[in-house]
Amino acid sequence: MTEPAAHFLWGASTAPHQVEGNNVNSDWWLREQLHPGLDKSGDAVDSYHRYAEDMQLLAGAGLNSYRFGIEWARVEPAPGQFSTAELAHYRRMIDTALGFGLTPVITLHHFTHPRWFAEDGGWMGKKGIERFEAYVTTVTDILQDVPWVCTMNEPNMLALMVGMSRAAQSDGSKKWTTPTVEGAAFPVLPDPDPAVGRRLVEAHHCARAILKSNTDARVGWTVANQALIPTPGNEARLRELRYVREDLYLEAAREDDFIGVQSYSSQAVDEKGVVPHPQGPDTTLTGNAYRPDAIGLAVRHTWEVTRGVPILVTENGIATGDDTRRIAYTSEALKHLFAAVDDGIDVRGYLHWSALDNFEWGHWKPTFGLIAVDRTTFERHPKPSLAWLGSVARRGRP
Repeated sequence: MTEPAAHFLWGASTAPHQVEGNNVNSDWWLREQLHPGLDKSGDAVDSYHRYAEDMQLLAGAGLNSYRFGIEWARVEPAPGQFSTAELAHYRRMIDTALGFGLTPVITLHHFTHPRWFAEDGGWMGKKGIERFEAYVTTVTDILQDVPWVCTMNEPNMLALMVGMSRAAQSDGSKKWTTPTVEGAAFPVLPDPDPAVGRRLVEAHHCARAILKSNTDARVGWTVANQALIPTPGNEARLRELRYVREDLYLEAAREDDFIGVQSYSSQAVDEKGVVPHPQGPDTTLTGNAYRPDAIGLAVRHTWEVTRGVPILVTENGIATGDDTRRIAYTSEALKHLFAAVDDGIDVRGYLHWSALDNFEWGHWKPTFGLIAVDRTTFERHPKPSLAWLGSVARRGRP
């Protein structure tokens, strides 16, 4: 039985827009205002002011790592105008994490953009990559002692969002919405546009070069892994779909220091494509199937495609209001993860999604957190799952 290294990361993850609140300069904030059918992030869970309390709860439970992001829309509210105050804020967050004994894993881009960036053509605009490079270069000043940096979160999902936004704008609506979290089946999302994907790969490689030149951080990005499996006779169709949905981005990570694996569930692929998951007693609050084995499938596939890039599980969890179910899901997921470790796959850590019940991209209903939050008072209420995961972390294995 292989044991993880002593520096194995045990922690939880958040994203700025989902927890901070009042991210008014971002394109996502604007999108929420334009769509009456979407919930509003508003104050979110006020982690912009309460991050120290959140970190203290994680550390006090026995976790040793916290993944959080830097919000580009706050740092650069206008083109070329960088906020010294916001950079200092995120530096204080890093110092606070280190002070609690939490290894910070920093994400530089988690779906949201400054409004001006989106209005200027975004990633597909003439200056898209140049603008991102300027932002990354500026942020490196506060990352000197940060050991792990993710350039982008789920570029395959980001490519999908960019494509949907461009399609909406082409028909004059300038509106698109996230899939519903209720209904008869988990929605089958369209394929990301490979042209957008290749642009994001270029941006990632540029950011990686800047970070490697200016910091000592391990640099990578995270990929949304659907843990797709073929129905009999549809292996070729699976390979075709996996390339545009995942493998393009995994192949781009072959020279990275690590790859972030993010997986929640699994879906089958038949001759028509991805098969919707019908609603049933196992369905989660996002419509996903209850598949704790997905993380093992995702880790093994990622290890194969990247040709052995070290893996950091940067997101894994379940949308449920039943915390006993969260513990059961995570316990089983960790068994599948450590079976991969025992088979020789280099896994450096497990970061649960999420630290807090938060704003899930247009919806408040799905609850993934180890900590519940009263959205009126912002009082934090740790769930039993937090103490449970902390006990697993102290043991070092499930």
